[in-house]
Amino acid sequence: MFTSLQSWAKKLKKQVVVLYLAYKDSRTPWYAKAFAMCVVAYAFSPIDLIPDFIPLLGYLDDLVLIPIGVALALKMLPAAVLRDCTQQAEERLKGGKPKNWVAGILIILVWLLVFLWVCVRILKYDI
Repeated sequence: MFTSLQSWAKKLKKQVVVLYLAYKDSRTPWYAKAFAMCVVAYAFSPIDLIPDFIPLLGYLDDLVLIPIGVALALKMLPAAVLRDCTQQAEERLKGGKPKNWVAGILIILVWLLVFLWVCVRILKYDI
């Protein structure tokens, strides 16, 4: 069972890299680029929208949201782009997964805004 989960994770990682490459390809339609960009930014982000330390919900994005987003984005790609990017992804994966620090910073900002909003609400009612 562990081996099948490990191969599933490697396949998902490869598919995210395929989307990353497809986003940069000029043959990819704009709507597919936009969706792929969102999926890739979230998948490569070093910070999750739902932190992993939150019981049960913490791994929801890794186990559900990213695979669904990847599957939908791959269906939007033209066959030729998908084929070419899959070949390129296999070569690139030898170097490791890139990080998207811009998406990470955006997620940190979202959490800070939520934290500030909660603090303001609490202070508003305490005064």
